[in-house]
Amino acid sequence: MDKLKITLQYILPKHLISRLVGKLAAAKLGFISHALINIFIKAYKINMQEAQFEKASDYDSFNAFFTRPLKAGLRPLATEQNVIAHPVDGKISQLGDIIAGQLVQAKNHDYSLQSLLGGKAETADPFLGGKFATIYLAPKDYHRIHMPVTGTLREMIYVPGELFSVNPLTAENVPDLFARNERVVTLFDTELGPMALVLVGATIVASIETVWAGTVTPPAGKDVFRWQYPATGLNSVTLEKGAEMGRFKLGSTVILAFPANSMAFLPEQQPGTVTRMGAAFANITTDPRS
Repeated sequence: MDKLKITLQYILPKHLISRLVGKLAAAKLGFISHALINIFIKAYKINMQEAQFEKASDYDSFNAFFTRPLKAGLRPLATEQNVIAHPVDGKISQLGDIIAGQLVQAKNHDYSLQSLLGGKAETADPFLGGKFATIYLAPKDYHRIHMPVTGTLREMIYVPGELFSVNPLTAENVPDLFARNERVVTLFDTELGPMALVLVGATIVASIETVWAGTVTPPAGKDVFRWQYPATGLNSVTLEKGAEMGRFKLGSTVILAFPANSMAFLPEQQPGTVTRMGAAFANITTDPRS
């Protein structure tokens, strides 16, 4: 059955299916939208008591429900200056060292940091020898992405690609999954140096949004699109730790990358650890022994 699931992902028209689902999810269909939301809540056992608005009828579209805000104060932020916070609710897939420019995807599967970040060596170089973390967002999770540290946006890169599922089964069986799927790469200047925060698309992820650009949907094709941002001035973008930076309209995966000797994950953070946005994730450090 697992082989069949993987084979179908190679042969199905994933982009077409995802765009059609996206149109349905964005549509305001009244009781039909509310019925779909209720089915989804029951199927994935979503705790609507955490949501700012608890009833399916409170949402005019499936997308509005899927990107639902949480009740105020439900995710306390680790405010200590030297602490990096979790950017999302989800589960850690992998984390560790970036070795020879490679990141661990799953057992027996590594992939290229340079490819992940859009193909330019100069984009990947600041993170060589550093650390990375991959966090998977399941359908039941809160799907807004927040800043793990305060940062000033330097560059945003849209990388076209496939739309494979990013669930654990696919990660274990599709080589270079995260470096071949459609994604939005964001590069920030932070107190610990540059930080990459990558939002990876997946099957039926109809769109990825950022708070400064809205829906990131450049023309379809094979071209990589890059946007540069100034450090100061009218068009600069600085986001505080804990601030929302983007959303998935249907779920996916977030990948973080940090420079060498800049941070250390807390010992309890391991593959399989459930994450809660705002909770302590790592410590900022310049000690290479950490």
